Amino acid sequence: MNAATLDDVSPRSPRHDWTREEIRALFALPFPELIFRAQSVHRANFNSGEVQISTLLSIKTGGCPEDCGYCSQSAFHETGLKANRLMDVDAVIADAWRARADGATRFCMGAAWRGPRDRNMEAVCDMVRGVKSLGLETCMTLGLLTGEQARQLKGAGLDFYNHNLDTSPEYYDSVVTTHNYQDRLDTLAHVREAGIGVCCGGIIGMGETEEDRVGLLHALATLPAHPESVPINLLVPIQGTKLADSAALDPIAFVRTIAVARILMPQSMVRLSAGRKSMSDETQALCFLAGANSIFLGEKLLTADNPDTVSDRNLFDRLGLSPMPL
Repeated sequence: MNAATLDDVSPRSPRHDWTREEIRALFALPFPELIFRAQSVHRANFNSGEVQISTLLSIKTGGCPEDCGYCSQSAFHETGLKANRLMDVDAVIADAWRARADGATRFCMGAAWRGPRDRNMEAVCDMVRGVKSLGLETCMTLGLLTGEQARQLKGAGLDFYNHNLDTSPEYYDSVVTTHNYQDRLDTLAHVREAGIGVCCGGIIGMGETEEDRVGLLHALATLPAHPESVPINLLVPIQGTKLADSAALDPIAFVRTIAVARILMPQSMVRLSAGRKSMSDETQALCFLAGANSIFLGEKLLTADNPDTVSDRNLFDRLGLSPMPL
């Protein structure tokens, strides 16, 4: 992919026919050029001074039967995490009230399951209805879904469903063995068919190569419709998990991934997600410059640490950023 071809890429028209060769060429651009192109795409589609604020709540913690190598909630890992049952609906709605008061416009709810059982669906649908009644966008991540479960969530008014691809198809078996890549793609198809928006991204820093980052973004950018939200997570190494001793990732490599995601999926929200607690303010500023326009607010992301609200507000003030209105 030469410079002339890159210049022909429309900043507004999403493509679904990206090749891995083209994506490799984007990763290989000089850093200033890559950031310039990503910021140009970002400005063509969004207000560059606004960032969407979301909040993520663990509504059922621990005891998950999947062996995802990064996850403290897996029953395969000895992390000292206490497993809890599904939260009461009223308690979830009370947390959503607090999130809205702190400026969140989207409220995300996550449960540590392989997938919800039919007996869980009434409660999680009640959570969706209750949170939506507060004027918040609703998002859930409950694991693998059947088509019928996706339709039930749509009937309750769910706006978005999160189900990450995590990494490239080639590296996936090094991270997870209790389900496969196609299982994840099938869930995404059920969500789309039900008419629910898709939130889907991955985790960087799990020992993958740059080619695996190319593969992840290729899988996302060639879906029939781009995810409305693309969370890019930096691995938070947790003692007791399979990936606890993963080497720290070069921050510039992470920013490059954000920038390429912005170029490939110009109309998607690119969410700077897990791992911000370990990032410097300067790294986060580069991520916003590269086209990230969404974060999670609150001191916990499920079980991982996140910057406190005061720190995030101070960072926004320093960068001249403001929360995106609903």
